[in-house]
Amino acid sequence: MKALKAKFATYAQDESGATMIEYALIAALISVAAITILGQVGTGVKTTFTKIESQID
Repeated sequence: MKALKAKFATYAQDESGATMIEYALIAALISVAAITILGQVGTGVKTTFTKIESQID
């Protein structure tokens, strides 16, 4: 039983896994933000080209 408590204490003090999860969450948040921004920029570019095309015709 003491060995189990000792292993649990070792795992409780090890924070490398928690740090990795934090970095993964930050990367996911940045990815979602980038996809949202690029989607909006893409829509704006499409609208601009559509206006130019209609003026050329």
